[in-house]
Amino acid sequence: MTTYASLLKPFRIKNLTIRNRIMSTSHADRFADGGMPGERLQLYHTEKAKGGIGLTMFGGSSSVAPDSPAAWWSGISLENDSVIPHLQGFSKRVHDAGAALMVQMTHMGRRTRWDTGAWLAPVSPTPTRDHYARSVAREIEEWDIRRIIKGFGQAARRCKEGGLDGVEVMATAQHLVDQFWSPSTNHRTDKYGGSLENRMRFSFEVLEEVRRQVGDDYIVGMRLSGDEMLEGGLTADDCFTIIRKIVGSGLIDFANVYGGQMSDMISYAMHLPGMIAPSAPFLYLASAVKAEMDIPVFHATRITDLATAARAIDEGHVDMIAMTRAHIADPYIVTKMMEGRPEDIRPCVGASYCLSGRGAICLHNPATGREESLPQVIMKGPARLRIVVVGGGPAGMEAARVSASRGHEVILFEATDRLGGQINLAAKADWREGLANIARWLEGQVRKLGVDVRLGHAPTSAEIKALKPAIVILATGGSPNLDGFEGNEHAISTWDILGGRISPAENVLIWDDSGNEAGISCAEFASKRGALVELATYDKFAGEEVPKGNLPIFMRESYKHDVVFTPDRRLKKIYSEGNKHVAVLENVYTGQQEERAVEQIVVEQGTKPNRQLYLELKPDSRNLGEVDLDALIAGRPQEIVNNSDGTFQLFSVGDAVVSRNIHAAIYDSIRLCNTF
Repeated sequence: MTTYASLLKPFRIKNLTIRNRIMSTSHADRFADGGMPGERLQLYHTEKAKGGIGLTMFGGSSSVAPDSPAAWWSGISLENDSVIPHLQGFSKRVHDAGAALMVQMTHMGRRTRWDTGAWLAPVSPTPTRDHYARSVAREIEEWDIRRIIKGFGQAARRCKEGGLDGVEVMATAQHLVDQFWSPSTNHRTDKYGGSLENRMRFSFEVLEEVRRQVGDDYIVGMRLSGDEMLEGGLTADDCFTIIRKIVGSGLIDFANVYGGQMSDMISYAMHLPGMIAPSAPFLYLASAVKAEMDIPVFHATRITDLATAARAIDEGHVDMIAMTRAHIADPYIVTKMMEGRPEDIRPCVGASYCLSGRGAICLHNPATGREESLPQVIMKGPARLRIVVVGGGPAGMEAARVSASRGHEVILFEATDRLGGQINLAAKADWREGLANIARWLEGQVRKLGVDVRLGHAPTSAEIKALKPAIVILATGGSPNLDGFEGNEHAISTWDILGGRISPAENVLIWDDSGNEAGISCAEFASKRGALVELATYDKFAGEEVPKGNLPIFMRESYKHDVVFTPDRRLKKIYSEGNKHVAVLENVYTGQQEERAVEQIVVEQGTKPNRQLYLELKPDSRNLGEVDLDALIAGRPQEIVNNSDGTFQLFSVGDAVVSRNIHAAIYDSIRLCNTF
C-alpha cells in the first residue's frame, strides 16, 4: 500500500475534502431513466463509492437545453426542476458511502442529432456538418445564445439544490463551448467570431451566469482540451492560451485537461484511446497546465493501473487522477489497493467495449451496470457443492471463479495445455494483445481460490459422472463454422491464420459473416505479413459489430496495408481451378455474381457449439439441461439439490450455447453460478 500512498492523500477544493486522489470522470454511461438519474445509474456510481473512490462524476454530458437532447445517448437532462429530487437521493447515497459527487453539464451544439428528443435542429457558430453525429446545424442566433446561457445557469442551480458537490462545464470534444473557440467550427464575423477574444465571449458569459446562480462558494470546473489535434482547429498553443484566460478569470475552481476532440470516428478513437495507445498518452498536456497555472488540475485518458496513477500524483503532474474505464472494469480498485491485494484488481484491457453504444459495461466484468442483479463482490453460497467445469476459456474460468468464491469445490478441465480459449487467438492480432490480460486475471483468480485445474484433459462423460458432482457446467466452446456454402472444403478459418496453424498466402480473400473482430483482425494480421487481402462481407461495412472505439483503428491499420473492403456480398460457393481457389460472391441486393481467384480463402462465420458432451450427459442430469430463466434473470437461487442419488444438474455457458463474444460468455457464467 505504501507504494501508492500518494493516491490516498485527501484533497481539498474550497469547502470540499475529497478522501483520496482517485476519481472517475463523467462519461456517457447510457443508464439514465427518461433523462433522470434513476436506480441503475445511482447504483452504478454508488458501487464505486463503496469501492473507495474519492470523487465520482456522472452525466457525460448532461443537457441544459432541448436542442441538445439527452435522449440521443440515454443521458441526463438538467433542463427543469423535476431532476432535483433525483439528485438529492443520488447525492445522499454517494455521500453516505464516503465519496464526493459532481456532474458534467453541456450543450452539444452541432454534435447531436435532430431526429431525437424534441426533434429540434442543432445549433452551432457556423452551419457545418458534424461527421460524428452525422448532422448539419443551423447558425446559432443571439436569442439562442441568451437562452442557452440561461440554461447553463439554471442547470447549475438545480445541481446545487440537488446536493451535488460541484459541476463541470464541458468545453472539449467539439461541444458548443469549444465549437465557439475552434476556428474549424467558428467562421463568424460578429462579436462571437473572429479574434480569440470574441470566440471566447460565449464561454465567459456561460461561466458568469453559472456563478450568478450558484455563488462563489460552490465548486465549478471546466473540462478543456490541451490540443485539438485537428487540422484547422485549435493548436496546443491556442488551447494553452484559452486555459490561461479561463483560469485567470477566477470563474472556475478546477481544470480537467484532455487531448483531442470528436469531430469524426477516427478522432473519437484517438480522444478515447484503447489498447493500441500507451498508458497516459495525454498526461503531458495536463502537466503543462499544472506547471504554470495556480489551479487544481484533473486528468483522465487511459490511466488503467495504479503505478501510472501514482506517478501522476507523485511527480506533481496533476492533483486528481481519473481511472474512469478502470473503474468500469473494477469499481473496488481503491479498496483492493488499501487491503494490499492489487493483484485482485480486475484490469481494464482497453477493449473499448464500454464505448460500443451498449452503455458503460465492461468486456469482462458483466456486473458493472447490472448492480441490481449481479454482485461485484461474490458472497458465500448456502451449501458447499462439488462442481465440475469443462472448458477453460473465459466462460469456464468465470464459472470456476464464481463457484469457488461461493465456497464450492471446483474441478476445471481444459483439453489444451493452457487456459484462455479463444482469447488466446484474439490476442494474436498485433495491438490487441492486451486481451490476454483477461485470461491472465481469470487464471490468477482461479488458482488463488484453489480450483483443481486439470490441463490437457478432455474428460469423458463417464469420467465426469464418476466424480459425483452436484453440478456440471459445460463451457466447451465452439469450432469454426464453415457451413452454408458449396465447396467449404477449400476454405480455412480465421482460427487457422490467427492461431499460426496456416501462414497467410500471397493473395487472400476473407469472407466475414459475423461483423465482429475476428474477420477484420485477420485481414489486418495477414496484410501486415505481406498478403494482398480483400475482405468481403454480407454487411454494409466491415466490422459492423466492432465497438466504435476500435473500428476506426482497425480501418486505419488495414488501409495502411492496402486491404480492399467489399461490402454487400454473400459467399455462394468455392471451387478449385489449377493452383487457385475461386470464390463466387453474390451481391445481396442485385443478385449479380462475381468471382475471385486467389490462393487462400478464409471464412469467418462465428462458431458452432461443441454439443457432444452435453448430449451424452443430458439423459443422466436431474434438470435435463433446463435452466430456471426467471431465477437467472432476477438473480434468485436456482433449485439445486446435492447428488445423493448420483444425478447432477447440467448447464451450458458461453459459445457452448451459441456463438457470441467474451462479455456474453462471462455474463452467462457469473449470473448462473451466483444462483447456487
